[in-house]
Amino acid sequence: MSAATGASAVDKNEASAEAQEENLKEVVDRYSPLVKRIAHHLLLRMPASVQIDDLIQSGMIGLLEAAKKYDVSKGASFETYAGIRIRGSMLDEVRKGDWAPRSVHRKSRKVAEAIKAIEARTGKDAKDVEVAKEMDIDLNAYYAILQDASGSRLFSFDDIMEGDDSAIEMAAGELIGPCDGLQRDTFKAHLSRAIDGLPERERLVLALYYDEELNLKEIGEVIGVSESRVSQIHSQAAMRLRARLSDWS
Repeated sequence: MSAATGASAVDKNEASAEAQEENLKEVVDRYSPLVKRIAHHLLLRMPASVQIDDLIQSGMIGLLEAAKKYDVSKGASFETYAGIRIRGSMLDEVRKGDWAPRSVHRKSRKVAEAIKAIEARTGKDAKDVEVAKEMDIDLNAYYAILQDASGSRLFSFDDIMEGDDSAIEMAAGELIGPCDGLQRDTFKAHLSRAIDGLPERERLVLALYYDEELNLKEIGEVIGVSESRVSQIHSQAAMRLRARLSDWS
């Protein structure tokens, strides 16, 4: 290879690198408001220890990864793909922190087990007082468990709804095996039926939160309860879903 040819190749590589860097800069400028919007929305469902700047920083990493991996031929719009990557990156950052004590997870499992036992025995939705009695605790102690678990349950429900790798794969249009696709479709059908079968107030809270994207305070104003009570209702809904979908664990 001649010196001139080698120099030309170097120039092309440098030009390509510069073009890629310029493209990433344009993506950051255009979609940084999306990162901030998602961060502020997720912050409402996180414990006080989670900082907005940390969510934004991890979200920007997700945005850059999306810009590098996005394939227009897969069919999904970039904003859809980037939004899922951004959320996933933020949730991964929270997951690494492992801020929820083990006792919270243990008590959450006990609540789900109590709900499952009651509903299997009665064939009806387990009521608050029944769950507390099943766990041999008073109602205030049960509500305290729901409140402690609210951040953890909000986070895990996001994992189901929008933050997992399978959602990213679907948005990217990546190919998956037929068995995996069938299993995922079957699970989503079961999840949909489980949500439809929730008590009316729990179903309403989920609809207002995930479909209408209201925050907990706004939902409380709609249904006439405190923000902390909305957290408890959301937490209980997630635990009830966990109980009804336990065969998928």
